Amino acid sequence: MTDRPASWRMPTPKQMDKLAAEADRRRAPSAAAPDVPLPAEYWDSVLKDLRAGTTATEIRQRRLSDIPRHVLRVTCRRCERIVEIQTTDAVRLYGRNAVWKDVAQRLLDNTCQQRTGRHEEDGCWPAFETP
Repeated sequence: MTDRPASWRMPTPKQMDKLAAEADRRRAPSAAAPDVPLPAEYWDSVLKDLRAGTTATEIRQRRLSDIPRHVLRVTCRRCERIVEIQTTDAVRLYGRNAVWKDVAQRLLDNTCQQRTGRHEEDGCWPAFETP
C-alpha cells in the first residue's frame, strides 16, 4: 500500500482535453446521413420478403391452407418449449380450414408439462414465431 493521493491516477484537465480532441479526430464520418434516402434495391428486397405486410396477429388468424411457410413454429412463453410442424402435416392432421392459432394451442396442450389443477393457470401460453 502506498501513501499516494488518488489524484495521481486521474489525468489533468489539459490531458483530458487532449484525449477528447484525439477521439473527435478518430471518429469517422458515418457512411450515410440520416436524411439520405435508401436505394431502391433495398426497398425492393424488403417488399419481396414473405413477411412484408403480415404481422404476427395476421399469421395467427390465417387458415393452414393460406400460410405459405414450409414449417410452422410455436413456443410456450411459460415453459420455453418449442413445437414445430410442417405445414403439410398440419393440414393432414387438422384439415385445410383449421386456424393456425387453434392448431398451435392444441399442439402445445398435447404435451404440456405445466399442470396445476386450476383452469386459469393450466396449459401453455403460445407465442407465434416466424422461422
